[in-house]
Amino acid sequence: MKMERKTQIVQTVTASDMRALRLGRDTAADADLVELRLDGVGDLDVAGALRDRVRPVIVTCRPVWEGGAFAGDESTRQRIINEAVTLGAEFVDVERRAPWRPEREGTTTQLVLSDHDFTQVPDDVAARMVDMRREGADVVKIAATPQSAAECLALRDAASGQPGTVVIGMGGFGRITRALPARFGSCWTYAGTAAPGQYSVSDLVTQFRVRDVTDATEVYAVTGRPLEHSASPAMHNAAFRAMGLDAVYVPLQAASVEDAQLMADALGIQGMSVTAPFKRGWDVTLDDEASRALGAVNTLKRHQGTWLGRNVDGEGFLDACDGHRIELNGRRTLVLGAGGAARAVGRALRGRRSVVSICARRADEAAALASAIGATCEPWPARGHWDLIVNATPVGTWPEQWASPLAGATAQAAVVYDLVYNPEETALLQAARAAGAQVIGGLEMLAGQAARQCIWWTGQTPSVALLAEAARAWIMADNHSR
Repeated sequence: MKMERKTQIVQTVTASDMRALRLGRDTAADADLVELRLDGVGDLDVAGALRDRVRPVIVTCRPVWEGGAFAGDESTRQRIINEAVTLGAEFVDVERRAPWRPEREGTTTQLVLSDHDFTQVPDDVAARMVDMRREGADVVKIAATPQSAAECLALRDAASGQPGTVVIGMGGFGRITRALPARFGSCWTYAGTAAPGQYSVSDLVTQFRVRDVTDATEVYAVTGRPLEHSASPAMHNAAFRAMGLDAVYVPLQAASVEDAQLMADALGIQGMSVTAPFKRGWDVTLDDEASRALGAVNTLKRHQGTWLGRNVDGEGFLDACDGHRIELNGRRTLVLGAGGAARAVGRALRGRRSVVSICARRADEAAALASAIGATCEPWPARGHWDLIVNATPVGTWPEQWASPLAGATAQAAVVYDLVYNPEETALLQAARAAGAQVIGGLEMLAGQAARQCIWWTGQTPSVALLAEAARAWIMADNHSR
């Protein structure tokens, strides 16, 4: 029987003084190990850093030339690391390029030999990994900065499935290596704020459950660019957890549709949510009339060795209308915007026999969309009285939450539906509510889409309320962290 090795979580603690360092060390309750970054500590006391610790530590004193804060000479840095060894630190981290190695003879301290590249994934990454293993390091770690999803696979291949290996992709393209470390051959992953793209311990434990992912775990993803502020992982992982599924949903930032598909195939991903700018260009079987009519997908599913594509944008939009008992048949509706979201919404409204008009800053794009879906055009800025106004533009999205697509306009409606979901209460909705209109927020559409995707992938129906609450909690936490 194959034994699965649980991936561990390392909480990286940086500080400017000893008090803050020890506080960070002692409050890292959910981590398996704590990395003590001594390079930024002004009143450094190595013994004090190690005294009374309750979990294993990795002692690191990263030099400026390797992305750290230590600007002193190498003999001083060597003395710091050797003192940590003498005092019984469980691990010490030393750079591959350092001209020295710690004195470990007769001790139990293990060596992490590390290499960092903040600009690229080096061409010789596999050779570097081999050289570091030959030195007898207990753990070899390479952190590099991929410029595509495919370059993350070079890191995985360099790990080559050997124990005592950590590979990390820094930045947006590399976040999948942090959220799914087991599939990249890493024995642990790092949490904190010390490097670009790091997650919190809470995210790694609760959202991505990195300790529990095995070869049997089904993997799903959201793909697009950028993805740092996507609420989809929070929603789908909450649904999987509530339904008791051995599945995880991760971000797959890619450079192109082809790049995303390459990564998805390499990792055996079972289903994907697709966001901008990748809704077009997939070589897949379009599985529903909406995707065929729109020429775009927002959901993919692996089926019998191939990919099926659907577009549930319109269905998610209509679900919220139905939930609020909004009658659409014969109603005069103004759609703001002429992009992909406006196209999906306009088509869905026309399917419900709504009388649709398109209003966008670019008159040519508005005219083209109106012609395509059988709607009419209105000049920008919007004016007049309507039964329903739908904002299908990104105007009002955080951090420009004060903006409104109706600024300077005179249009009014009985119902205002804003597809923007971050913030949940947009400036447009606030003004509409104050004017006595019924309002619908974009979070409802987001959760409705996620529910339909989950049903198609798994055959199980998640709670839409749970999906919305997971997204709401994530948005609040994400906004507060920025």
